[in-house]
Amino acid sequence: MTADADRTATEGSAPRQDPRSLTRAHFDHVVPATTRWSDNDMYGHLNNAVYYELFDSAINGWLIGSAGIDVMALPELGVVAESGCRYFRELEYPRPLEVGVRVERVGRSSITYALGLFDAESAELAALGHWVHVYIDRTSRATVPIPAVVRDLLDDAVLARA
Repeated sequence: MTADADRTATEGSAPRQDPRSLTRAHFDHVVPATTRWSDNDMYGHLNNAVYYELFDSAINGWLIGSAGIDVMALPELGVVAESGCRYFRELEYPRPLEVGVRVERVGRSSITYALGLFDAESAELAALGHWVHVYIDRTSRATVPIPAVVRDLLDDAVLARA
């Protein structure tokens, strides 16, 4: 299952610029996040895996809260098919953070997001994530179209940027 089969892109991709110049205003949805004592690694900064947990929580929190869906009850599952992260500055506990979510591309069955991680007390982007969700049928595991309620939320976010 890959996102390659999706050929229809939504307009409104992120600006082609140095990613370190991205601000919260470049993202469709920004949520606060907190760090925990256990998030620090032996070097005194957030473990790389924590960034992915924050990204996953920001995306799913937005879908659940804004689309009003119970992702555990949908017949479709949004599974991570691809992810990545570029780190620009260290973050550590205890720091309030903010995670920005931006819809980069909407296909038939996949969504590509950009995710910005910010220290809540700084304008500088600390990390930029890349995340692809592919929707599959809960039972058969075959790819399926993005659920309409999710697509509506994503389309509204892209239109609000236009």
